[in-house]
Amino acid sequence: MSLKECMVQIEPFVHELKEKTLQGQKVPVYFYLSERLFEILEEDAIKQAANAATLPGVKKAIYVMPDVHVGYGFPVGGVMATDLKEGIISPGSVGYDINCGVRLIATNLTADKVYPVRKELMEEVLKNVPAGVGSTGKIKLTKSQMDDVALKGAKWAVEHGFGFEEDLEHIESFGAIPGADPSKVSKEAYERGSDELGTVGSGNHFVEVQAIDEIYDEEIAQKLGLRLGQVCIMVHSGSRGYGHQVCVDYLRVAKDALKKYGIDIPDMQLACMPFNSPEGQDYFKAMNSAANYAFANRQILGFLTAETLRKFFKLSWEDLGYRLIYDLAHNIAKIEDHRVDAEVLKVVVHRKGATRAFPPLNPEVPPAYRDIGQPVLIPGDVGRYSFLLVGQPKSMDVSFGTACHGAGRLMSRTKAKEFVRKEGLEKVLGDLVVVARGKGTVAEEIPQAYKDVSEVVRVVDALNIAKLVLRLRPLGTLKG
Repeated sequence: MSLKECMVQIEPFVHELKEKTLQGQKVPVYFYLSERLFEILEEDAIKQAANAATLPGVKKAIYVMPDVHVGYGFPVGGVMATDLKEGIISPGSVGYDINCGVRLIATNLTADKVYPVRKELMEEVLKNVPAGVGSTGKIKLTKSQMDDVALKGAKWAVEHGFGFEEDLEHIESFGAIPGADPSKVSKEAYERGSDELGTVGSGNHFVEVQAIDEIYDEEIAQKLGLRLGQVCIMVHSGSRGYGHQVCVDYLRVAKDALKKYGIDIPDMQLACMPFNSPEGQDYFKAMNSAANYAFANRQILGFLTAETLRKFFKLSWEDLGYRLIYDLAHNIAKIEDHRVDAEVLKVVVHRKGATRAFPPLNPEVPPAYRDIGQPVLIPGDVGRYSFLLVGQPKSMDVSFGTACHGAGRLMSRTKAKEFVRKEGLEKVLGDLVVVARGKGTVAEEIPQAYKDVSEVVRVVDALNIAKLVLRLRPLGTLKG
């Protein structure tokens, strides 16, 4: 019998793989899926989530978001919390692109002004925002400068003219996670990241100019200062080669640590180490360093894009109305307080391709949003929509305060390119404005390669994990 056949739907959108279904499974696994999303759920993704439920110190349950697909060891869309004292930390359950995340910036521009010149505008963005495989920017960092970035995060970027002090009030962890220690990061990671700060990278990363085309909660939208037809900038990028190398380095460390600490795992891709071990602490400090690099990276990318729009339309900063709405992290492990079996415990929450969705009044939500809940940014693909939601109280009970992070892949990159070869890129994209330094990346990231993000978001909203506020549609996209 397959694991999918072992799953039981216990309420609308909630599918359970009970505890002990798999040998050594310590906690149940919950998948949050519509009927259509359950149909396309991969057996291997179920197995990966069930494998994670066997790890030492895992608490309460493994939760899997509706944008789920197979990842390295742990499924993308997976959420796992482990005990601070007896639990592990798992690099593969964080991911290679540490603090891959999303940023949304509001402007005073309107869709009717931008739409007629969107092609010319995106060509200007392409000139000014470095993107693509192996892309490098104008910022070249010495080792000491790189260490400053790893400690200060987005604040480093603001101090160097990329943005404004008030931006920091609208970023998860204020743009710098405490506990970073760049001395735990390898020379190879430094070398890979020294000329990549302020670059989009490749894959599903992007910079997009969007317009708000639907509002579902007028009151919250007004509190956020957002209105119909308003043009915004969305940035999706992470820690580039710096974070990737941190993951590579500590996966090796984790594999060596298994024997040392007598940890038995069902899949070597889930290699891990006790959180409180020297190896676990070294990884945590290195991971936080990479996360802060990613915050700085998105700060720079957002500012460069906004500056391009300002100059293109010949506006002052005041007239442009640049205002950071929020910036959040995916692919991260954080120490948080959560209720487990009637008591509040400190746990290490691994979010791989998943984002925080903390509710109103939570002290981790920036003061600017504490009365409405943390903004949750869920990007789609280049042809459809992205969404803004706000976290709800139920998220703390059913997902360790977590929502999905995007649409989730439907086709592999190879299959997407095959589809484009058959259909032709122009036919596939239609009148979409997509700019990139190479057509190969665009072919991999066509809309058909992704699940429909509106279906994914519908599940999160229906479960009261996060509340739908508004929808944005792309006017033009820069692909990595």
